Amino acid sequence: MVDESVMALPAVELAQRIRDRSVSPVEAVEAALARIERYNPAHRAYLTVCDDDARAAAIAAEQAVADGGELGPLHGVPISIKDLLYTKGLRSTGGSRVYADFVPDFDTPLVARIRDAGAIILGKTNTPEFGVIPTTENRLGEPCANPWDPTRTSGGSSGGAATAAALALGSMHVGTDGGGSIRIPSSLCGVFGIKPTVGRVPAYTKRWGGYGGWPSLSQAGPISRSVDDAGLLMDVIAGPADGDPFAIPASAESFRPLETDRLSLRVAWTEDMGFAAVDPEVRDICAAAVRVFEELGCLVDEACPQIDGAEIVKAFGPIAAGADAAAHGALLDEHPDELTEYASAFLAGGRKVTASEYVRAEQRRVGVWEKFDAFLSQYDLLLTPTLATAAFPIGEPSSLIDGKEVRPTSWTPFTMICNLTGQPAASVPCGFTSEGLPVGLHIIARAFREKTILTAAQAFSTARPLADRWPQDAAPMATP
Repeated sequence: MVDESVMALPAVELAQRIRDRSVSPVEAVEAALARIERYNPAHRAYLTVCDDDARAAAIAAEQAVADGGELGPLHGVPISIKDLLYTKGLRSTGGSRVYADFVPDFDTPLVARIRDAGAIILGKTNTPEFGVIPTTENRLGEPCANPWDPTRTSGGSSGGAATAAALALGSMHVGTDGGGSIRIPSSLCGVFGIKPTVGRVPAYTKRWGGYGGWPSLSQAGPISRSVDDAGLLMDVIAGPADGDPFAIPASAESFRPLETDRLSLRVAWTEDMGFAAVDPEVRDICAAAVRVFEELGCLVDEACPQIDGAEIVKAFGPIAAGADAAAHGALLDEHPDELTEYASAFLAGGRKVTASEYVRAEQRRVGVWEKFDAFLSQYDLLLTPTLATAAFPIGEPSSLIDGKEVRPTSWTPFTMICNLTGQPAASVPCGFTSEGLPVGLHIIARAFREKTILTAAQAFSTARPLADRWPQDAAPMATP
């Protein structure tokens, strides 16, 4: 019988135990695969599981430990990769039937870094087609289901990664975020996820090994049960790559959070950013979390940037749709019957974006950035709810939030601005609704200040520990 208890360990601790030989890579991989076999059929976190490759890599990793050679920081740690990223020799679909059988012959740069660090890839996690919607449904199978209630959405577009993290179907998970796609499912699934500053992690367009069409908006980043694990993974994947025009200089320090029980930070808190309808229970849970920041020593002001939510959408929409049409628009002619309805509509809309509309959107983007950065310059952090609601039934977003009639996408009002402006942002679990559904707190900072976010999230998570709560009966147990 496989002992799955190692999957309850933070990846940082698992990596150390592998180094000191108290846990073997084979044990870790077998535990992860056993959990995938048990939970993936009902939750569909993975689109592809590479059992044989993972087992072979685990045996090689165990031999490397025995040989006493130099080991990478993630040596033997089982990890998943979102299926928007190319993985050499492993099916990479982009969530699309068009690429259902595509196997690339190279890794995207951040995947290559993960392999070089010694991690063992378990498989590819679920994503909507090309990652263009904030839930995880495609034509490759049934929707990805929320780990706390399988009738509800996991969010997206990194829904598979967040579900895998919540259920410990691996020790680390890589997501991507073009409009909130790391933070949205992290909030709904009760795990930690961070979108780095734009350019911090190498781009993943088709040229660089991925299906992302928005290199000026998107970043890959960690999703994990532990904040410290996210910092460790950031240390591995961050840094400029040759040929990436969006790259920023490498950080001079580790991203791993500082251990502290005091935060001398000036923090802004807004429950609605001045324009959003928010479920009252979600609002109250996040407000209670903000009080923890005060207890930790933060000076908290109720304040928000004076930015019109409609202006954010007007800037984001043409840039995202136009870029995706440039990347994938030919599929409307070549494979129209293979695409999802939402991808077809998004690509068709992108084809209609004119050059002048695109330029006006970029001009609006600059205006949003100027206002947002000026506001953030007054604070170390901005806190908001990550989302306006908790997880809803699959395919049924609420048309009514806090008594107000809203559009179907109004449950994600707070994440998009950080992609538009490039600021780093994270979602940290901060509580549960009366129905037992997770709620996330959104933590935002100025560019390049990921470590401030990670340190604050770590201090909050220590003061308000939620990582020991598991969905249903999914806590990894030791073998009797």
